[in-house]
Parts: sequence; C-alpha cells; structure tokens
Amino acid sequence: MVRIVDVVRGLAPGLWKVPMALIVPVLLAAAPVSRAAEAAPAPAKSQEQAPRGSLLIAGGAVRGDNAVIWQRMVQLAGGPGARIAVLPSASANPARAGAYLAAGLNKYGADAFVVPLSVRMPDRDYKHDAEDEAIARSIREAGGVYFSGGDQALITQALVRPDGSRTAVLEAIWDVYRRGGVIAGTSAGAAIMSSTMFYDAKTVFGTLSEGVNGRELTAGLGFIGDDIFVDQHLLARGRFARMLPAMLKKGYKLGIGIDENSAVIISGRRKVEVVGYQGALLVDLSRATVDKQVKDFNLSNARLSYLDRDDVYDLATRKYTPSADKVEGKVDPQKPYLKEPVYSTDVLGHNTILILMSKLVDNSETQAIGIAMAGPLDPRQDLGFEFKLTRDDDTTGYSSATMDAYTVLDMRLDVRPLRITRPWYK
Repeated sequence: MVRIVDVVRGLAPGLWKVPMALIVPVLLAAAPVSRAAEAAPAPAKSQEQAPRGSLLIAGGAVRGDNAVIWQRMVQLAGGPGARIAVLPSASANPARAGAYLAAGLNKYGADAFVVPLSVRMPDRDYKHDAEDEAIARSIREAGGVYFSGGDQALITQALVRPDGSRTAVLEAIWDVYRRGGVIAGTSAGAAIMSSTMFYDAKTVFGTLSEGVNGRELTAGLGFIGDDIFVDQHLLARGRFARMLPAMLKKGYKLGIGIDENSAVIISGRRKVEVVGYQGALLVDLSRATVDKQVKDFNLSNARLSYLDRDDVYDLATRKYTPSADKVEGKVDPQKPYLKEPVYSTDVLGHNTILILMSKLVDNSETQAIGIAMAGPLDPRQDLGFEFKLTRDDDTTGYSSATMDAYTVLDMRLDVRPLRITRPWYK
C-alpha cells in the first residue's frame, strides 16, 4: 500500500507545499515517450446505458474570475461540496496545473481533488496506474470530472489502451457521465469530447490549403457522441475554417466551435446553453456540396449559426430560445440597422467571422466577403480563399437590448479558392 506522504514526496518539490486534501492518494506518470507518437485508436464501443449527465465544454483560456462557468460546473456536479476529479493530463506541468485548478474550483464551493494521471509525470508507470481500481473508485464516486488544457493527445495516450479499449480510469469517468454527473474540459479538454479531434494540426490556412490527409486528426474520447465535431479557441484564432475540411473528411454534418473564456453546456437531451464571455459557432454541412472538379478546397451552402452567451439551442429539434436581452430583438430584414458593404481581407483574424456575420444579419446588403491568404511560413503562397456569407430567407438574427451583440441563425457560407498574385517588383 503506497502511503500518500511517499507519493507526494516523489513529485516535483513544489507540490509538497500543496494542501494534502487536493492530492489523490496515488499519482500517475509515464516512462519517457514521444508526444503520442502514434495516434490513439478510438475507444471500443459496447452496448451501454445512455449518459444522463451533462457536458461542459469550454473553448480555452477560461479566466479564474469567470464565475458563471466555474459555478455552473459545481452545480452540475451536485452543488456545494460536490466532489470533482481534476485531470491535468494534457498540461505541460500537470502537478502545478492540477493543484491550481482544484484550488480554484474549491473557491467556488467544490470539494475538488487532483488525479495527476499524465505521461509527463516522471518516474511513474501511467499505464499501470490507469488501471488502478482505487483511483478509478475515487473518480467513480465523484459528481464531476474536469480535463485541463494543453496537449489533447496526452489525454488519450493516458486513458486509452493500445487496442482502443478503455482503461479502468476512463471507464470510471464514463460511469460518472452515465449516472448523471458532469464531464467538463477546456481547450485540449474540449477537443477530446468528440470522437475525432485535431492531433498534429497545421495552421488554419495550412489545413485549408493542404487538407487533413495525414496526422492532423485522431480519435477523441467521444463523450458528445459520434455525430458532432468539437473545436476550441474558435473565434479568437479563426479556427472555424479548419473545421470545414476536417468535418468533410470524417463525414460530420454538425460541428460546434467554442470561443475562449466561454463554454457550452450540453444536457443529456442535447440542449445547448452558452455561458461565459462570448459564444459558440454551429457549423452545419447537411446541405453542403463540394465541386470535385476543382482541385483546391471548396464548399457550397454550408450553414453557420452563432449562439451568443445565455442563448439556448436544441440540437434535436433545432429550436432556438433567445437570451433574456434578445427576446424582443428579432431582426426585421425590412428595417435594417446598417446600409453598408461588409468585407474583410483577413477572415481568419481575431473574431472576424463573427463581426462579418453580425454586420450582415442586420444590413441592407445580403452578402459579405472575407479573404484568407497564406502567412509567411504557410505553403501555397499563390493560393487564397474567398469566404462568401449570404443572408437568405432561412437566416434569422436577434439583437441584444443592452449591448452591440447579435445571435445569427442559419447563414449561408460558400468557399472557393483564389489565385493570389505577388508584387510585380522587388
């Protein structure tokens, strides 16, 4: 039987100062390995009870003072005093990150504890500890599980066996979800929510120009199911564009991209509630087509919807419930607020796609154009892309009564390649 004192002494010296209540009796680590050198296979499927719990998926960069996200996590885990297992598996410094996150959750009323199951813990056999029933039991008895940000490939490496089946710890996490607990994660912890995740991704433009034919994608843990693709840091980093080729490659019809310092809560009945600083983008490819005669990436009739904070959207019925400040704010296309062209030369820039959608939904103009071009280190310097947004009869907008903010539903997106010319003189 390993004594907790011995385990803590074996970690980095700084962890010895962390309150003992934050540390799980057995800590997990790894022998030196490369960064998930081989993509982890998908966890094995089996006949199992449908989850009754919730997912809280944050887009990354969640601030410690973003009370609404942390409080909702505690509430979904059972309320004040709820036990929440923190898995810092993706972090570059899992001991430090785990202790910090657990302490932060405790400030919001949780009884959080750290499960430092990580391949970056030196001098420990993470494969052995991932099968430890005592650790699995401590998680199974919790009301929630929280995955930190970092490198999502390290999460699957630690929790999935080489044959694709679930370790004892991963099965315990699923038990929490099945019986009604919350599975939460930010950034890397958001990426693992879908059955496919980005693994060794190129830049956004590189993904558009070269596709996803290599190591860009691998299997996630699939908590959200097999039919929805999840991505994070979405608006802040222009990642909506990299979702398109990834979804096409894997046959996804629906994707959810969450912005930074924001989160979506998805109930067992597949209702999506947006909380936090900003919002999330729904990408619908159910009506999209591709011209196979065109060599470079192209797409017609994708549909984009932006859900702002406090909005609720039912994935099953496609019914939208506006936030309190938008209830009376449905945009009238016959009385547009703006009468000006909408255009951007950097559609992949910070928040640019949201700005274009918001300006177009309440405008006399019906189309907006955004351009994407290669960065200095990107391949295909001669290639660019035109992103054309169209407000058509299916598009609906809602404006806030308290701020310059919009919800946009079902706006059309077409993407086509461009030939980019360089300066004619040096």
